[in-house]
Amino acid sequence: MSKLKSKILVVDDNAGIRSALKILLPMRFEEVDLIASPKELMSTMQRFKPDAVLLDMNFDTDINTGNEGLFWLSELKREFPGVEVVLFTAYADIALAVEGMKRGAFDFVVKPWDNAKLLDILEHACNKRKPKAEVQEEPFMMHWGESHEMLELHRMVEKIAPTDATVLITGENGTGKDVMANEIHRLSKRKGKAMVSVDIGSITGTLFESELFGHVKGAFTDAHADHVGKFEQANGTTLFLDEIGNIPLNLQAKLLRVIQNRSITKVGDTKTIPIDIRLICATNMDLAKMVREGQFREDLYYRINTVSLQLPPLRERTDEIVPLAKMFLGRFAEKYHREVETIDDEALQLLQRCQWKGNIRELQNCIEKAVILSEGSKIQANDLQINSEDLKDTVELSPSQESLENAEEKVIRAAMKKYNGNLSLVAKALNISRPTLYNRLKKYGI
Repeated sequence: MSKLKSKILVVDDNAGIRSALKILLPMRFEEVDLIASPKELMSTMQRFKPDAVLLDMNFDTDINTGNEGLFWLSELKREFPGVEVVLFTAYADIALAVEGMKRGAFDFVVKPWDNAKLLDILEHACNKRKPKAEVQEEPFMMHWGESHEMLELHRMVEKIAPTDATVLITGENGTGKDVMANEIHRLSKRKGKAMVSVDIGSITGTLFESELFGHVKGAFTDAHADHVGKFEQANGTTLFLDEIGNIPLNLQAKLLRVIQNRSITKVGDTKTIPIDIRLICATNMDLAKMVREGQFREDLYYRINTVSLQLPPLRERTDEIVPLAKMFLGRFAEKYHREVETIDDEALQLLQRCQWKGNIRELQNCIEKAVILSEGSKIQANDLQINSEDLKDTVELSPSQESLENAEEKVIRAAMKKYNGNLSLVAKALNISRPTLYNRLKKYGI
């Protein structure tokens, strides 16, 4: 086999490993350099200009990062984004290697390694070297499912998206509120310009005005230059304020004023700047309750709540678990260049039994990790690493429970007939929520 015209840099503080790789790697690659300490890494990168780096995850250094491998991976991806990094790790550190792949590593190899597999991974890394200008990952598309409630939400989104109506999206963490916001923007007249997103919960109170409205040079001690805030960045497009319930009460009046006037004044300035935005907000909090308790301004609540969309938790959208898992499988198999094509039946059953307290985000993370760890073309049940305490009970119904379910079905059918299928009236008459009613209708095939 002819050698690849590629350069490999190895960073490992184990002399025995370096000696073994010094013999192995030149069999496949034209140039190989090996260093013992990551302290030499950046200067060696400048001098040697490798196509791929084989980076150990742990070194005896004084860097206080929690893990040296992740620190040096971040440094490499920041300074040399076009160079692929393969992580070299012990079996006990696989969780860290998985985190490394999420942060941009090409792949990982577990010690003791298989020579052929190591060579193949490094060869693929060299062949798939990224251009310096990284392409931004496309956001996940909204998956609507087949439940009555999600189909109603879909119809509502298609109605309101072309308008400039302010939207409030509510739901538990991980239900896909940001994905729905992206979908509304994608279907809007403003889709030609990227949506601007802000995580309100991550902005400290002192920086709130500066981050949202901007500041001028000299407005405060560290204001060394003018800064354009998120509202001005979103001029002409959609502004998505995530976790809107986290805004401190004393700052809510300032946000309200900007939304009402559709103009901003930068910190340290007196000039007003008109803004043309479409506002979408999201929260996992009960804003109506916060209003009653005096924690959220009532006038701000009504300003951001022109249209309200509530995303149900995944446990009430069980028909979506398998399609979502397969969608994530395809996305992550491509991202991590894994030849994983399917999920076996036992694994699918396990996915459907899981409670998914973290909703779609938890399912997404589960499939992402399974794709990274999978060895073959099919995800097996043990690849999912789902804990038994996260599974729903599968206890058989007793005769009395079965009788109770029969009675419940009869009551629901009678109510549906009485109110001519008007779900709001049926739910009210039965004193249950609409999501609960939808689940019962699906359960009994009504």
